[in-house]
Amino acid sequence: MDQHRHSSSATRLGEALTAARQRGRIEAMFGSREFFRLWIAQVISATGDWLGLIAIISLADRLSDGSEGTAIALVLAARIAPGFFLATAAGVLVDRLDRKRVMLVCDVSRALVLFSLPFVDSLLGLIIASFALEICTMMWSPAKEAVVPNIVPTEKLTTANSLNVAAAYGMFPVAAGIAALLAKLAESFSDEGWVNTFRLNQEGLAFYVDGLSFLTTALIVWTIAFPRRSREERKSTGKTDWELGGAIRELREGWQFIAVNPIVRAVNVGLAVGVIGGGMLVPLGALFVNDVISGDEADFDLLLFALGLGMALGVITASAMQNRINRSKVFPLALFMAGSALLVSGSSSLLGIVVPVIGMAGFAAGPIYVLGFTLLHEHVEDELRGRIFAALLVLVRFCLLLALAVAPLLAEAFGALSERWWGSDWDFFGVTVAVPGVRLTMWLSAITVLSAGVLATWSLRGKGIQAVEQTETQGENG
Repeated sequence: MDQHRHSSSATRLGEALTAARQRGRIEAMFGSREFFRLWIAQVISATGDWLGLIAIISLADRLSDGSEGTAIALVLAARIAPGFFLATAAGVLVDRLDRKRVMLVCDVSRALVLFSLPFVDSLLGLIIASFALEICTMMWSPAKEAVVPNIVPTEKLTTANSLNVAAAYGMFPVAAGIAALLAKLAESFSDEGWVNTFRLNQEGLAFYVDGLSFLTTALIVWTIAFPRRSREERKSTGKTDWELGGAIRELREGWQFIAVNPIVRAVNVGLAVGVIGGGMLVPLGALFVNDVISGDEADFDLLLFALGLGMALGVITASAMQNRINRSKVFPLALFMAGSALLVSGSSSLLGIVVPVIGMAGFAAGPIYVLGFTLLHEHVEDELRGRIFAALLVLVRFCLLLALAVAPLLAEAFGALSERWWGSDWDFFGVTVAVPGVRLTMWLSAITVLSAGVLATWSLRGKGIQAVEQTETQGENG
């Protein structure tokens, strides 16, 4: 009997030690068990977002009636338009409502929309569904960003944002692989009645799996214990007032805070302008490889690999050194480094030089997003956080789309001007340098990123940067 009791006690002690070790590992990497669950939810949600986007583009192509480009553009416009007009208003709602409930409602709503998409047979229906999905995403993202500082210790915020970046953008290849597997599975189905009834074709399967992913995300979020503000706290901040005047006042308060606060202004300006310059690299890469390096598709893939590897290493480095770096100084410094690397790569015609320099640009670009979001998490009060992140997210998205749309047009326009003025060549002391339009546009993108560094430094100058440094020092000492 005593031996059995001793054995049971030892077993319980071993289980407790194992659980403690597991908690320690999770908290060491993720900051808290709550954020670990939120991160898992974000991984699933991001995979669903990419899978849904792939399926929506495929369905738009099938419903286009010969105008594929126009159909896809209209559907993507429906995913973009809500952010331009409703993002800040969504931020006001996120700050007024319980953020956990916002996330739950958005996840369930996205699931219901996706479950209906297999039965959509018109382009108009697909546009309406895309619009609804984007409104839910536009509410979910700032709500998630607003709760992160409440469940992650300050010293772990950089790591948390690094993990968020990995979850948001690292799931695209996973989603693409799932889409390919579902397409193969759909091909194996015969034309039986139940298959046609439930629309189990390639897009239909993807939409069903995507809907299930959002229900899974909702279930995970439901289990997370987010700190909640009491009714008295919400009354003291006026968040129970639903009059139009109160909402407009909060809207104005958010934009005034962005304009006045040096940290928020630096992050918004730095990220927005930096995204314009960096985003140009995406559509210009293939043109640069073809026109300047005289390379092929494999060389372009090598550039993309170098950029992605550099970004991954930069994010990992920022996470590893999060408690040993001054974020308010490294943020503009990273912008300067990325802009300088883009300038050097745009000036070279040798693949052996361009590839490592593009890797350096990625190494600098990765921490820009992470450090920018960390600065906002650290220095924006909880009652303003939804509006600030909603404004930032729509600003970054707008600037990225602007860069993607304008870069090819600029390359073509600069190419025509270069041909007319200089014959597409410059002579420097007997050395001929080719200046096609894509090279001139690459230089412009580099100058844009460098300008972002200048603007961020200007915003954090003097009293602004002193306040940031003082807060960071107090946080580290604490």
